[in-house]
Amino acid sequence: MSTESSTNHDPCTREVSVEVPADVVARETESVVQNYQKLARLPGFRKGKVPITVVRSRFAGDIRGEVIERLVPRYFREEVEKQKLEPVSQPQVTDLHIKEGEPMRFKATFEVLPPIEVTGYQELRAEKTDTNISEEEVTAELNNLRERRAVFTPVEDRALADGDFADVSFTSTPKEEGGKPVPVNDVLVHIGGPDTVKEFSENLRGARAGEERTFDVAYPEDFNDPRLAGKTVEYKVEVKAIKQKSLPELNDDFAKSLGDFEDLETVKQRIREGLESEKKHRAEHEAKEKLMDELVRRNEFPVPESMVEHQIDLRLERGLRALAAQGLSAEHMKKMDLPRLRAGQRDAAVKEVKASLILEKIAEAEKIEVSDEEVGKEIDALARQTKQSSEEIRSRLTRDGALDRIRNRIRNEKALDFLYRRSA
Repeated sequence: MSTESSTNHDPCTREVSVEVPADVVARETESVVQNYQKLARLPGFRKGKVPITVVRSRFAGDIRGEVIERLVPRYFREEVEKQKLEPVSQPQVTDLHIKEGEPMRFKATFEVLPPIEVTGYQELRAEKTDTNISEEEVTAELNNLRERRAVFTPVEDRALADGDFADVSFTSTPKEEGGKPVPVNDVLVHIGGPDTVKEFSENLRGARAGEERTFDVAYPEDFNDPRLAGKTVEYKVEVKAIKQKSLPELNDDFAKSLGDFEDLETVKQRIREGLESEKKHRAEHEAKEKLMDELVRRNEFPVPESMVEHQIDLRLERGLRALAAQGLSAEHMKKMDLPRLRAGQRDAAVKEVKASLILEKIAEAEKIEVSDEEVGKEIDALARQTKQSSEEIRSRLTRDGALDRIRNRIRNEKALDFLYRRSA
């Protein structure tokens, strides 16, 4: 077996040329032929009794394909191990030559990690953020609690006015070819409310219970609901009732209605603690993001295209899942311009791949390791989320080769925590 390794203009790409000895090819071919002879079913012959010459002729293409499948991965793997190369992508096989009585030859192109030397992380400093909670923030959260316990009471003998809530049912029909009406029942519309689509307020103001109103809404292209963005929709709305909202008073009785609280001051203290914890968590997350941005800026190196493409896949998958959770149909997703979406994710994907590689190098330099117990806790958490046993999760992850990925992710998280604690 003769080989060579070369690097073209891309520092992440390697190519090896491999030659498999003729006698190895002959033995493997003979083994495949014998298997085919045992299993072959051809008219005029009993199973296992088809002559070798007939098998070779009848299944020549299949035999050749199986010999290639057996030998190419094996000899490719041996060669990269011999040269101490670590592929991060599937090899692309070219220039394949296989002919009876001759050595098999092929070339395999694949990607590897470039040399990465991380510098400048020791002197990084995280920005300090004020995580104190003001009285205004506590009051705002208290008001949110009041809003969630609001009571809506019917109003008789007058028309809808600003500040009222219209209890409505409606049918929405997109004004496009094939637009199908969608009925919706029992929705409260806040007339003149800051979050109410203005056409609803304008067209329902002055209506009385029992009245119907029909109007169009032209949604902007950047509307936050992708199902409506850029569309014009006709609404046929029936006002079923007019209601006013009443909020509970902020007192000790309100506090006791929220749960195991003695008085309003106890509720305020719990709110303050929760807001502080949330603000500290957010500040830590933002500080870590800035640390990684700075490390990526300071350490310039090429990244394998296969890793970038994989990260783009992950980002798109997360995005599409989020859209599906918002109600976007599979039909709408099929109409999306995927090449444009992929291009839009590229810069963020490159940054994420670089950040991951940098953290791996820092973990290596600082001797940061992940224990089996830490991996076990992650598996237990996944088991609770999916309502499966930890054994089932571990078995599946082992089968899919995902345990190492989990271990690497935990290690990177620990490396980032190390950076943050050190810089703070």
